[in-house]
Amino acid sequence: MDDDRAVQFVGAGPGAADLLTVRATRMLAAADVVLYPGSYLDPEVLTHCSPAAELVDTAELDLDAIVDRLVAGYRAGRRIVRLVSGDPSVYSAVSEQTRRLDAAAVPWTVTPGVPAYAAAAARVGRELTVPLVAQSVVLTRTQQRSTAMPATESLAAFAATRATLVLHLAITRIRELMAELVPEYGSDCPVVVVYRASQPQETVLRGTVSDIADAVEAAGFRQAAVILVGRALGDRPDPCAGESHLYDPARDRSARP
Repeated sequence: MDDDRAVQFVGAGPGAADLLTVRATRMLAAADVVLYPGSYLDPEVLTHCSPAAELVDTAELDLDAIVDRLVAGYRAGRRIVRLVSGDPSVYSAVSEQTRRLDAAAVPWTVTPGVPAYAAAAARVGRELTVPLVAQSVVLTRTQQRSTAMPATESLAAFAATRATLVLHLAITRIRELMAELVPEYGSDCPVVVVYRASQPQETVLRGTVSDIADAVEAAGFRQAAVILVGRALGDRPDPCAGESHLYDPARDRSARP
């Protein structure tokens, strides 16, 4: 959008104040109003905001109340940043908010952020795509009363691929979900759970499909945790794993510019 007063949806990353993009920090510094998800964000992120900015915690606001704030700020000529946790492209409700902004003729932009699953993988030092082990990453969540899953997106269907699974918004159902994964992944398949990745309260739990639920329940996690499942998370590379063709010494590089 060309309007420099457009409502700016900005990915806050996994929560650490130093894992925002340079663009995001500049937007925060210039904003008159910042709406942020207090339940998921480390307050240190807000140190990038101007001391004069109005800060609005959206944890207790419904969608319409949030959009009302965005519209009112725009019409008042104020620069608005709507921070969302992680990256706006995944589970951010940006589609619902921008649909309402379009109806109100309010322009908007989107700035990406570091997704929580990427921060979790970095924390445990694992690539999620290992040749001959897993070349796909499935980002998904589970059925909840509030938000239905499409019929074609069952956990069993995704499990059949044996790709690396990333489960969001699923921590309270981890025991039943792991039971669903046993037939395809096996009870010994590695699982990593990262709670509040990159934040001061960060906690990493490692286990397998058969025992990770015990660790999660003992820790009492109820939100803000991402679950990673797959053979690529193993302690050692699979002995049958290959290596990337991109860096293979035998690869023909003569056509490269």
